[in-house]
Order: sequence, then C-alpha cells, then structure tokens
Amino acid sequence: MSVGRISLSLAIAGALVACGGGGGSNGGNTPPPTQGAPTPSPTPTPTPTACSVADRQAWVLDQLQQFYLFPDLLDTSVNPSNYSDVQSYIDALVAPARATGRDRFFTYITSIEEENELINSGSSAGFGFRLGYDTVNGRVFVLESFENAPAYPRGFDRGTEILSVGGTSTADLLANGGPANFSAALGPSDPGVTRSFTIRQPDNTQSSVSVSKAEYALDPISDRYGAQVIDNNGTQVGYINLRTFIIQNAGDQLRDAIGEFRQQGITEVILDFRYNGGGLVSVGELLGDLLGADKVGQEFSSTIFRASLASNNTTELFETQPEAIAATKIALIGTGSTASASELVGNAFIPYLGNNTALVGSNTFGKPSGQIARDRPTCDDRLRVLAFRVVNSNDQGDYYNGLAEVYQRTCAAPDDFLSQLGSTSEDSTATALTFLRGGTCNPITASGNQRAQSGPNIRTLQAPLVRRSAAQHQVPGLF
Repeated sequence: MSVGRISLSLAIAGALVACGGGGGSNGGNTPPPTQGAPTPSPTPTPTPTACSVADRQAWVLDQLQQFYLFPDLLDTSVNPSNYSDVQSYIDALVAPARATGRDRFFTYITSIEEENELINSGSSAGFGFRLGYDTVNGRVFVLESFENAPAYPRGFDRGTEILSVGGTSTADLLANGGPANFSAALGPSDPGVTRSFTIRQPDNTQSSVSVSKAEYALDPISDRYGAQVIDNNGTQVGYINLRTFIIQNAGDQLRDAIGEFRQQGITEVILDFRYNGGGLVSVGELLGDLLGADKVGQEFSSTIFRASLASNNTTELFETQPEAIAATKIALIGTGSTASASELVGNAFIPYLGNNTALVGSNTFGKPSGQIARDRPTCDDRLRVLAFRVVNSNDQGDYYNGLAEVYQRTCAAPDDFLSQLGSTSEDSTATALTFLRGGTCNPITASGNQRAQSGPNIRTLQAPLVRRSAAQHQVPGLF
C-alpha cells in the first residue's frame, strides 16, 4: 500500500456521513495531498464578506464542480439564495446523487480545527456515549460508552436505557418529534451543557443522574474489551473491536493488539466493526498490512477518481509490518452502521480468503467511496467532497447496497446490546466464533432497508446534520 497511501475519510450512515484525512486548498484539477493528517495554514481573522453564507456557498459550488465524483449528478441550477446555511445548499446540489443512492449525505462542511483535533488526539466534547433507539417501542439505549468521558462513571454503559431527559420521558420525546426531538433534548456538543436523566440498567435497577458534557479523548480501542484473545473450542481467536478509523493513534493500538496475536500464533480473527463508520483510509490500509503478512506486494485496493482526474488513481499494495500475522480466517461483525473504511478492509480480503471470511450480524451500510478535504482556512471551513471510489483486487467495489451482496459467506445475528461487546455470550460474537470453527449459520439478507440498523428494531440515533460536530460525523450515534 505504498503507492499514494490515502488518509481520506470514509463514512457512515443513513442521515449520516463521515470523513477525515488530508487536503489543502490548492486550485486547479489536482486533488489535494492525501498522506497523513491535514495541516492547514494558520487561520487568519475571518472577514464578514469573505465568510458570508453567500461567499461560502459560491466556494462550495466551485469545489464540487472541480472534484465531485459524480459531476453529472450535481444540480447546479439550485439557487443558493434559497438556503440560509451552507450545508442545506450542499444537500440541494448533490440531491440527484442522493436520489440514486450514491451520496447519502456524504458531502458536507465541517470545522478544520475540530476535525484536526479529532484526528490528532481523538478530541471530542459531549457525554461520551453511543445511542440507539427502538423504532417500534419508542425506547433509547446506550450501545457503547467511552471510558474516559463524563457519562461512563455516572452509570451509563452498554445496555443502559434512558427513561427520561430533563424530566420529559423518552416516550414523549420520541412521540412528539421522533429521534430528532430526542437528540435536541440532549443539547449542543458544548462543554458545560448539563442534563438530568432517569436511567435503567439491564438488571432493572433505576436511578436519576445529572451529567455535564466535557472535552475528552475518544479511545479507538477500548481497554476493557477492545482487544482480546478468545478460546474457541481449543483454537485461539484474536478479537478486535475498532470504534473508528479516524484517530491516528488507532494505528499504534492495532499494532499492539495484532503484535500480541502474532506472539501467540493466532491466525483466526474477529473484526468487530458493528458501529465503525470509517475514517482514515491510511489506518484501514495499515490494518490490511497487519492481517496480510503472506500477501506483501499484492493488491489491497485501488482508488479511482472521476474521469477528468484519472491521473490521480492509485493502487495500494500490502506492505510488510513487523507485527503482522497471516490471517487464515476473518469474521467481520457488521451492522447498518458499518461503513467506508470498515467495508474497505472487509472487501479487500474477499478475493484472497473466499469462503474463509464472512460477514456476521446484519448487512453493512454500503459506501464504496470516500471524501477528500478541501480547506478554506479563512473561514475555518473544511468541505468533505465525495471524490473517489475503491475496489478490491477483483475489481469489486459497487456495493452500495451493503457488503452482504459481495461476501461468499454471511451469517445473520442480532446486535445483542444487553451483553457486553466481545463477550462470548453476545449473539454476534458467538455467531462469529461458530463460523470460525466451521459451524453453520443463516445467511444475511442483502437489503438496503438494514442501513443504520444495529439490531432487529434498533437504529443508531444521530444528531441533526446541520449541527453535527466533527466527531459526530465520524462516530455513528455519538453524543
């Protein structure tokens, strides 16, 4: 993967997008540099004229006309004056691509400063939990809680149900405005925002707590359950739950985890990407290297830009890494929140492992494409432009309906959110272990209706696109 290694952001879900990675603000028809984290020039003091909504909208249109992956699916007849903010204008411009399922809110505007802090240190602000809501019964649950964030020490962990926010019941919030209303009740992602909650644990104990949002560093691999060795009827299996590809030190943590697998002679692996919406392609390529010690010099993936930018196309090869193992079986746990870089890694191994790799859980989101960053430091604007698609060594890449349609083996399993991630009693993990030891399973139905779904009736809850933080663009369900 030495050729043109790309640290562009790949993304997630339904009304969700994602990104990360490199870019500058150079002109012309050449995409910005894409290796490493973006390092924008110092931000000058914005001027009212240069950073007016109209001026920013004009800049966005120019960038999309130069770099957008589907130029024929841009509606340039849209009148920018009809939109009071930049994101709404972007959504209107790319509406034709969205109608075909090619750009499901993947193109968006974010803050250079916020995204750089996220990439470089995992910096985020909020309660620090991932939420899902029951689409049938009107309930909200914690799917995952980040250990060094404010909510975890206050009793919020996987399986915790939120019964009320600020004295209003969850049922009433969902009944009077749906998930967007519940999201709004949680408030903006600003340090100091405080909310009172009534919560119920899986053992039915109930309590009232108050939590204030704060800055914290999002750990890409949990110290509790993120990397472990599981005994699978006498065979040692390496388990990794990677929360996101967007944070650069995820690479170091992956090296440590897989290096331990190497020392123990492990060649069978579970990649738990059930909530991983993607991130830096460079981290995905490194993970491929770490699992492909026997594939050095062979193709991992190819990156393909629009026809006018074809000179920027690259082929990424597996590289030697001292911690690498030669994985013989890989079970990838996915849901509708699994996207982009997560799907890239899974797709890359299909030509080499065939029936020895499987998608476990439910169908993935379906995003075989990625964004480049276009920066305008004067306004602290980073435009994430959907600009390239990726294919594996068999030229497979158009999995817009999810990976279930391209895997030779799939195993359906629910996301058992009342059991801890990585537990052998958790349904998806247990099914992955069954696959690895040669057992039978029921196949996943490849359906676009499973997008953003992490269980039979559970969907990740998302903040509204127009006020989503850089971290919320990258981490599905984060608040």
